[in-house]
Amino acid sequence: MPIITLSTTLAMASAAAIINIWLAVRIGAVRRAYKVSVGHGGNEAVERRMRAQLNFVEYTSFVLILIALIELSGRGGLWLNVVGGVYMLGRVAHGVGMDGTGPLAVGRMVGTLTSMLITLGLAIAAALIAARVI
Repeated sequence: MPIITLSTTLAMASAAAIINIWLAVRIGAVRRAYKVSVGHGGNEAVERRMRAQLNFVEYTSFVLILIALIELSGRGGLWLNVVGGVYMLGRVAHGVGMDGTGPLAVGRMVGTLTSMLITLGLAIAAALIAARVI
């Protein structure tokens, strides 16, 4: 039985795990700074960082599944690596932008648009592959 290596999926899952840990560490930092041990404690900074991580998990699960299925279909390639990389960069921008202040706040919009457009694009690609259009 041949071994199937999903290189793109493995790379993106690895990046996602690292980003998720980074987002969790950022939550811990504001929890310590504002002495909030459970939940957000009514603190907007803690709530923003918690939402950034939850939003990451909400989108990334679908993106990783779509990447894996497209790769399994044999329709992956360099384009899928680029799309996955752009998605991960957008998620970092979103995490920073969720702090909501200064010029980095634009990262929230960039990350949101990147996530939505890439998720939609991957979903359309997967549907076209399933319909044997591409």
